[in-house]
Amino acid sequence: MTHPATLPTLTLSEKDALIAALLEQNRVLGEQVALLTARIAVLESENKALREKLDVPPKTPRNSSKPPSSAIKPNGDGKSKAKSKVHPGAHRPLHPNPTRTRDAILDHCPHCRADVTGVAQEAQHRYDRVEIPEIKPDVTRVTLYGGTCPCCSMKFKAPPPVGLEPGSPFGPNLRAFVHYLRYDHAVSFERLERLLFDLFTLEISEGALANMLETAKPAFERQANRFKVSLLSGTAIQSDETGVRVGKKGWWLWVFHHDDTACFVIRPSRGKKVVAEFLGEVRPDFWVSDRLSAQMGWAAKEQQVCLAHYADLQIMPTSAGKPALDAVITAMGSA
Repeated sequence: MTHPATLPTLTLSEKDALIAALLEQNRVLGEQVALLTARIAVLESENKALREKLDVPPKTPRNSSKPPSSAIKPNGDGKSKAKSKVHPGAHRPLHPNPTRTRDAILDHCPHCRADVTGVAQEAQHRYDRVEIPEIKPDVTRVTLYGGTCPCCSMKFKAPPPVGLEPGSPFGPNLRAFVHYLRYDHAVSFERLERLLFDLFTLEISEGALANMLETAKPAFERQANRFKVSLLSGTAIQSDETGVRVGKKGWWLWVFHHDDTACFVIRPSRGKKVVAEFLGEVRPDFWVSDRLSAQMGWAAKEQQVCLAHYADLQIMPTSAGKPALDAVITAMGSA
């Protein structure tokens, strides 16, 4: 093909030859387009006949990727359908222990205004009105008085009441509520600060909330150690690990569990040192895990690879195949 920049240098005969070549190329392309167009028409006709023969339903948003907006709903007759079956109405059950009761008794007939104070009146309708009390913080101002002893001239100050010692101004119920919202409902610090102000008109900064959660660490650590002691005192432990984001970095979430006890450990490592740190000197009789090398070699008696990984190996865990299986597991564990 001649480059456009060289066209001015061509002779008349060369230009005529180029024009003839382009016309021939255009004729060939036109014939190919006509053939392909005819072929497409034949295929569309065959496809339509095949769909009619197979009774294929038309494409709709319910059976294809067409958007819901393309569906055309038929017009209705505008008449409401009668209830096919009448059922008794449902209502909210009355509270078993209402906070208070209010009895409404008439002293005059609403029709003729006659005196009905002497008429025996029976309950005609009972219902509950449920409301929450006004939510406002319960603030106790503590003032410790003191002075100077006239006998020894020493200064003195009254001791604080029990449970109201100096320190953090936030009580245990408020702390428990903050922990509940933060860890059970994953409320962010920014939303938690606003929520406390909107509900209780309490101004608590995000830093104060972080300190509040930080001071609860010893209590959580005591409970976690109790679970860990219970887990390590057993004969079997099952373990696994998966990725987790800490800040903007990838860490690992480890789980060690058996029966109804589970301990979670988040570490930046996926190595054996995490298991060694958790177990200490304890070696359970039975260890169940995948074939990760960090998970191998911790059982005092027998290592059990999870059945899902057995299926991956396509090896039946029979007694006859156990030596070969143990060899494969050992090889993979040392890899």
